[in-house]
This record gives sequence, C-alpha cells and structure tokens, in this order.
Amino acid sequence: MIKIAGGVYREVCQHPHWDALFGSGLRALAALSNLSPGAELHTYASQSWRDDLIASAGSFRLDAVVYPSLEEIAFHYLHPLARVTIEPQIQRRAPAFTVEGDIVLRFGFVEGDAIVHARAAVYDPQTGTAPPRFRDNGSTANRLAVVLNEWEAELAAGVGGEAAGSAVLEREQAEVVIIKMGPRGAMVHRVGERPVLVPPYRAERVFKIGSGDVFSAAFAYYWAERGLDPVSAADAASRSAAHYVAGPGLPLPDVDQLKVGPAMIARDRPRKVYLAGPFFTLAQRWLVEETLDCLQRLDLEVFSPLHEVGAGGEALSIAPADLAGLGECGVVLALLDGIDLGTVFETGHATASGKRVVGLAERVEAYQLTMLEGTGAQIASDFTTALYMAAWAAWEV
Repeated sequence: MIKIAGGVYREVCQHPHWDALFGSGLRALAALSNLSPGAELHTYASQSWRDDLIASAGSFRLDAVVYPSLEEIAFHYLHPLARVTIEPQIQRRAPAFTVEGDIVLRFGFVEGDAIVHARAAVYDPQTGTAPPRFRDNGSTANRLAVVLNEWEAELAAGVGGEAAGSAVLEREQAEVVIIKMGPRGAMVHRVGERPVLVPPYRAERVFKIGSGDVFSAAFAYYWAERGLDPVSAADAASRSAAHYVAGPGLPLPDVDQLKVGPAMIARDRPRKVYLAGPFFTLAQRWLVEETLDCLQRLDLEVFSPLHEVGAGGEALSIAPADLAGLGECGVVLALLDGIDLGTVFETGHATASGKRVVGLAERVEAYQLTMLEGTGAQIASDFTTALYMAAWAAWEV
C-alpha cells in the first residue's frame, strides 16, 4: 500500500477551461486508486475544503488524513504552459506532519511539509526554488528515488546536463534519480551505471497540468510496489503520463491497458523551429511573443521573423531574410488563425523543401486546411498540443 504526502489545491486554467480541486496529492491518489487499493493521502486543507476532499477520496474508495490549514490555495494558469500564479501568498507555514509507511510518495507543499519514514520513498519536491534534500527535514528511507525536472536538478546540483544526475544521486544518497526533460522524455540515473533515456510517448492532445504528478505516482507504484527495475518503472510512468495528458483520464489502468501513441526516439540536438505567424495587431503580437517564450522554455532554438528580421522594411528585403531563416530550420510552427497570406506561403515553401509543418488552428474552417493536412502537416486546435507537436517534430530522429 502506498501512502501519499502531497498538497490539495484549486487549479484554475482559462484556456482550455479547467477549474478543479486537485493538486499533486489528490491527483496521485486518484491516479493510483485502481492500481494500489488502500492507498492513503496525507495532506493539508482548510475547514471549508475538508468535507469535499474526504468525499473526493471516498469516491475512489480511499482514505485521506487531513491536517488543518488556514489557506485555500489556488494555482492560476492562462494556458497549461503559462507561468503559474499561486494565490494567496503564504505568510506562515503550517506545522509539518509525519507519515510512516512501507512505501511513501512525498511531494513538496506550498503551505507546510511532510516528514517521511519509509522502507521505500519517492520524492518529488515540485518547488519554484532550489529543492531541499529529502533528509533535510528529518525524513528517512531505506531506498530512495528522487524525481526532478531539469531546472530543479540544475539548481540542486549546481551543474547542468548529465553531470546533474550524478551530483543529485550523491547529494540525496539516493538509489535512483529521474530527471524529466519535457518532450525529450526522462533520464534515469543509478549509482554506478550509465544514465538511460526513457522516451516520451505521443498523445493526440496534451493537457499538461498535473502530468508530473501522474508520472511520479506511476513510478512510485511500478518501482516500489510492483518491484520493477527503475528503467522499466520510469517507462511505465512515461506511458502513464501520456495516457493522462490525452484525457485527462484517471484513475490509471495497468500499463498493458494504457492508451498511448508511439515512443519518440530523440536526436542528439533538436531541429531549429521557424515560428510563422502574423504580428500586425496587438493580439497577434502577443501570441507570437507567448509562443516564442514557451518554445524556448521547451529548450528549442527558434527563428522568429518578428524578432530576427523585424516588422518594418521593404518587401524585397524582408522576404529573402525570412526565407533564409526558414532555410536554417527543420520544423515550422504556423499560427494559422486568420489565414495570413505570409504564413500560408511559408508553410507551402517549407512543405516543398521537405520540412515538417505543425499548425495551430483554433478557429479555422476545415476546408481551409485541406492542402496542409493533405501534404502531411499536423494540425492542432489547442495551443499546448501544437507546441508539443512542434517539439516532438524538432527532437524526433
């Protein structure tokens, strides 16, 4: 049986609309409710949320141990890849609580902390700053696995790249360290062994909020409860996350019943991405800026005509400069709403040149996409999905 120490928070996303009481703890409990009967959540909640939280756990036939909190904490997103805003700002943290069990999955908290004593523990700090060590608060485990994203690993280790995994293994005295790398998959680091890359699995839709919670929950189950080796457990976790983002569907089925696309085999370096789209109005300009920021945070090199060439100048100078930039790229991400003639020209030129084309078309009539879809372009109606499609196209062998 797995015990989960993790937060319960309100999640509010504007586009696509999402307003739910979840957070890492409750989502992990929901994810494992079929796989690990008897799983138990330990968390904080305000008095006004307590009954809803216990009822939610009960709907999965599971229990929740709730410690008091004065705050009702919400995570706000404009879209799933946007920078999150947490409200309210916590002025004073609640006292830490203790969880003892055979297997414990411990997440970081906004409002408090959990001290864990376990035979096997999985630690996912999920912090916006340098993550504290698992044992810093007095936690103990005979076997420890740590799950971090690349940014957390670099902050914890003080170095980037492959060296970060080895440094975190030593720092945490862990058996396993997994570093999640977004659209490239995850790297599994073990003491005395070479790191192993676990691929991501494609999904037709990507709802990113909570995908890391599901990955850590699935890894804890397959590694600590089922006894799979770390690489196999991480692969099952990657498949589980892909199943979730396409839904989002919880609880998770067993690995053999997961509905996922093919694994993506990554290149050593990604193809450069050409960001095609109009930027003549404030709304268009904002979308280009936001898309560029998100692509760069996915570790992609981007050629943006707006930023590299500029919005002014004569057609006879702009067009050759834009096409020269397009020639440097292997993937085009086209913002298609409005059917801008320049963007359509760039997608056609890219297709004729053998480049991969991904289009974001939130409000475009199907008949207007005939030539794009008929020549192999991937079209998404959702912003996050389009960016992940572009990232997979950039990284795929």
